[in-house]
Amino acid sequence: MRKGIRNWGPPLLLISPTIILVGIFVYVLIGVNFSTAMTKDSALTASEFVGLQNFVDLLTEQRFLHSLANLGIFTLFFMVGTMLFGFLWAWMLDKGVTAEGAFRSIYLFPMAVSFVASGVVWRWLLSSAQGDRASGLNRLLQSIGLGGLQNDWYNAPGWGMAAMAMPAIWQLAGYVMALFLSGFRGIPEELREAARMDGASEWKLYRYVIFPQLSPVALSALVIVAHMSLKVFDLIMAVTGSVYITEVPATYMWVALTGAEYGKASAIATILLLLVCVFIVPYLIYTARAERKARR
Repeated sequence: MRKGIRNWGPPLLLISPTIILVGIFVYVLIGVNFSTAMTKDSALTASEFVGLQNFVDLLTEQRFLHSLANLGIFTLFFMVGTMLFGFLWAWMLDKGVTAEGAFRSIYLFPMAVSFVASGVVWRWLLSSAQGDRASGLNRLLQSIGLGGLQNDWYNAPGWGMAAMAMPAIWQLAGYVMALFLSGFRGIPEELREAARMDGASEWKLYRYVIFPQLSPVALSALVIVAHMSLKVFDLIMAVTGSVYITEVPATYMWVALTGAEYGKASAIATILLLLVCVFIVPYLIYTARAERKARR
């Protein structure tokens, strides 16, 4: 018994402050948030337990469904854009280019800029003004003779959120590039040479050797990008503010919170947490199973 305590006692004592802090400021607060989400709590009325009514009201409310649709469009374009550009940049760097270090720095530089700072710049770039009042990208298109391509960007109804994904893609594609580049560089050169000696074409080399080796990296990048897109808030607020046309659940939660609708805000936060879990939990299960197989 004493020997067992000596073995696991010091490590447990070492990590106990972290366990306590995470338990209080993460899991306890999640519980408090869920508890609040089940009440009709606001600054104007006394707290009243309503069960799941807040969730039912949200899932039948046109404004919240509109914010979910906006989030879906943003997430789709954001994930596709970051994965595509990140992979292409990593592939080009892996092929070998002059001044690779400079290119890596250029691609990774946007990550050093906050969403708020870049959002202010992109608000000007994505200005919907056209003609003589055009600025940003519309002005550029006009100056190179492509004035017919001018559009309202994020102010366009329907697919305007696709334009909102452009700043996020610019900012995080470099991060995905770094992940893919580390995956490329982690593939032994012997595997590539063996495949070429067996007569594999370049396409078959990528399909049967390189892509399978990159699948764990791609999955990790996909999960990271997906959960970041679901929580998008600061970029939207910096570019457009809390307006209906670009509203997502996180900005709607802010509107409800500042409007003293604490029950509704907590319910939106809980739904966002569940959406993130849809991506995170399967990934954790997959990695746990992969680790068990690797140990056998």
